[in-house]
Amino acid sequence: MVTNLHRTFRPARIALAAGLALGGLQIACADMGDHGRGADRRHGGGGQELPQASGPAYKKGVVAVANPYAAEAGAQILERGGNAVDAAVAIAYALNVVEPQSAGIGGGGFMLIHLAQHRRTFVIDTREKAPAGATPDMFVNVPNASLQGVAVGVPGMVRGTALAVRKYGKLELDDVLAPATQLADQGFAATARYAAVSCNSRSQNSPESAAFFCPGGAAPVQGSLVQNKPLAQTFRLIARHGPDCFYKYMPQKGCDIAKGIVEGQKFNRPQAPNGKGGSMTYADLENYQAVERAPVEGSYRGYPIKAAMPPSSGGLTILQMLKMLERFPIGDASQGYGFGSVKTINVMADAMRLAFADRSIWMGDSDFVPVPSKGLLDPSYVGLRGAAIVPGTRIDPNPVPGDPRPYEIAGLQPGKRLAVAEPVTGPGETTTHFVVADKWGNLVSYTNTIESSHGIGVFAGYTREDGSFRNHGFLLNNELTDFNTTPSINPYTGGPGFNDVQPGKRPRSSMVPTMIFTPDGEPLIAYGSPGGATIINSVFNVTLNLIDHKMSLQEAINAPRVSITSAGSSIARDNGIAPAAPLAQATVDGLTALGYTVGAPADIGSVQAVLVDPKNGRQYGAADARREGTVIGLKR
Repeated sequence: MVTNLHRTFRPARIALAAGLALGGLQIACADMGDHGRGADRRHGGGGQELPQASGPAYKKGVVAVANPYAAEAGAQILERGGNAVDAAVAIAYALNVVEPQSAGIGGGGFMLIHLAQHRRTFVIDTREKAPAGATPDMFVNVPNASLQGVAVGVPGMVRGTALAVRKYGKLELDDVLAPATQLADQGFAATARYAAVSCNSRSQNSPESAAFFCPGGAAPVQGSLVQNKPLAQTFRLIARHGPDCFYKYMPQKGCDIAKGIVEGQKFNRPQAPNGKGGSMTYADLENYQAVERAPVEGSYRGYPIKAAMPPSSGGLTILQMLKMLERFPIGDASQGYGFGSVKTINVMADAMRLAFADRSIWMGDSDFVPVPSKGLLDPSYVGLRGAAIVPGTRIDPNPVPGDPRPYEIAGLQPGKRLAVAEPVTGPGETTTHFVVADKWGNLVSYTNTIESSHGIGVFAGYTREDGSFRNHGFLLNNELTDFNTTPSINPYTGGPGFNDVQPGKRPRSSMVPTMIFTPDGEPLIAYGSPGGATIINSVFNVTLNLIDHKMSLQEAINAPRVSITSAGSSIARDNGIAPAAPLAQATVDGLTALGYTVGAPADIGSVQAVLVDPKNGRQYGAADARREGTVIGLKR
């Protein structure tokens, strides 16, 4: 059956890409031989040296995705005449089939789009929303809330992707969904990552999900056939009737998906005491709307950067960290700021600590709270915050949030900080990211998620009158645990925390699809990552690698990363991907001597990226072997 699958869905090129991707990312990505440093390095306006990828170049489109099957789905849509938006939506649906633990139609995300003809860059915000019945204290005294219906937010992906295809695509929605529908119906050969995470504790939270992901109590064997016919049926309903079939209960049309979502989110974890279901209603679903937003914008060493805006905290946090470091000669080994040096990681770590301190209280859904986006990036405020970074020392005690409001509103005086407890948010461990470029020069950088692995571990579905289970084949998210899990107080305003739960509010996110532009405004690189709060630091690391350390695109992704996602001083790290060398023990010892705690190596993020040469339009892709990163470019 697997052989037939390869014949029907995966032509020879994807068989090669997938096999090599799972064996060490020796796929159609940037060649590491010249390390991106050669006589062909280009310069932008003002003499800046532009980041570059080498290796296979494409002109008709390229996809960089964390899974080979989803990469093929996107490539097929490009070949059929679709643009980057069409291909991105096809990939998102395909990932629901092959990476269901990370993302899918039961969740949401942020789609950063650059339209070449109009030179316009914007975000389609499909972040989930709290239902009308949500309250600030709804997680209090609820054990394991991320595994219960109370954590489920109103999903946004279906409404947002349909909007994207209708307004900006070239194909019809049913054509765009066809590859994913075929994957779900005919099945796919379980990849190594799918098999490794399929049978974890979260996937077994409900009987139906346990039976699917862990049949007979054992994970599927790599290479075995995985089919999800209920999901294929759900996709067909959406393709036939549009997004309303997902958001409205219309049994006369066979549109019962909304019933499966509403009933599914009532799950109260009966295997444990004090369970709590969600309060979502049909009205909550029907009222959901995706939103087009302007990205946050900033620059680093002359390169304009655009990234996801609130309710994402990613763009503001990354830009703030970059501006704090702009005064240091990052990348200059002669001054001690080479890649992986103690001095470099020292200043990076303290920039993270300062920015994450601000993030903890000032960032949330700007439709509900006055996020001081301008003040947080104001040069005077960033300079004031960044002045605490002193090479050779660690900020001690841990930094506390500053007050950017006087830099947001002229004449406002700084507030006095109250002594209140720091807000606490729940887990966020998975997510997926991918990038698409098309032959017209359009770019999409898209981060999508259901939050923790397998969401709440419950399929959308309901029990029929005959006692059988009507399964819609997709998992429900646990996104609402991205809110503060207990009511908090903003220490400067004295009012409720900016990320406290409110009805209809979107929880703060770390997802940060990002694009770097040339100094004269041409799109250069689109990239992003999964990984909960570490998403922010994965993108931060790669940005420094590209601009300061002069790495090629693949080299920047392969390099080891460091991360701190709080004001504390515990540094997470990974070993990178060969041929990149891990951090030297001398660096670890030097950081420890400064008072940091350096953790054992563990993978951080999974960055996918596309670079476009502004001189000739050639496209280069790079993907991350920390997962099953795959690049496919069109040569025909």
